[in-house]
Amino acid sequence: MARLMAMGVREDRALAMLMGSCLLLFMSQWPYRARQAHQTGGTLTDTIQHDAVGLIFVLPLLAYGLAALLRLVTRAYGAKADFYSARLALFWALLASTPAVVLAGMVKGFIGPGPANTAVGAIWLMIFLWILINSLFEAEQ
Repeated sequence: MARLMAMGVREDRALAMLMGSCLLLFMSQWPYRARQAHQTGGTLTDTIQHDAVGLIFVLPLLAYGLAALLRLVTRAYGAKADFYSARLALFWALLASTPAVVLAGMVKGFIGPGPANTAVGAIWLMIFLWILINSLFEAEQ
């Protein structure tokens, strides 16, 4: 995060990180959607089309709103960083934690929903929050 902050304000870089992470989130759902298509007898494109709309088109808009809300919450606690820092911290945390999301998608696709999937999802959430909180602290320095 310190290296990203030192590069200056580059909204195109932040957007590229967000879109890359949304694309990886979308692709991480494919093993599970393939499993669903096989079990129901449908096609893969029928099962992933809603994921495409949600993760590639809607999630980036929600992420910008969440970053603004995150900035307002941190401001209430006395943070001095700007809105760009909050966006960069959120988008970086999302991108940096995508390997855990890919692992969660593979577990859900190959093993199926259950305790293993829940455990890997919880690990992803902890990784994401750890990176996000540390990135926000780094943005304050």
